[in-house]
Amino acid sequence: MRRVLLAGLSGLLMAIGLGAAGLTNPSRIVGFLDFAGHWDATALLVMLSAAGVFAIGYRFYVKHARQSGQAAVQTPRTRIDLPLVVGSLMFGVGWGLSGLCPGPALVSIVGGATSVVVFGVCMMAGMAVHGLLRRTP
Repeated sequence: MRRVLLAGLSGLLMAIGLGAAGLTNPSRIVGFLDFAGHWDATALLVMLSAAGVFAIGYRFYVKHARQSGQAAVQTPRTRIDLPLVVGSLMFGVGWGLSGLCPGPALVSIVGGATSVVVFGVCMMAGMAVHGLLRRTP
């Protein structure tokens, strides 16, 4: 129960941060990707801030795991393969064309804008198709 509460609180904090930074606005994301025009560094500053918060939190996590005699969970390193490259390209193209990233899109969905709702439905459909394809041999 504590983990679920902590996860929910973390998600709420992320949603508030994305909204406060204006990253739920697609034009801000497109501005971040427009290096040749009027570049908007807001998304970069948010990502750097998030990386800093993560680094501090991860150090506390590892220290706590060591003190309690548990091994810290680490993601195994994997090789770069075709599904990773294709998925990354699809994510980047979708992000650039729509100006919506999954996190901010989920935050924006509560506003009910048709384009954001369509994006969210398509994103979830894509996840479902991916799940089906990964299960078949």
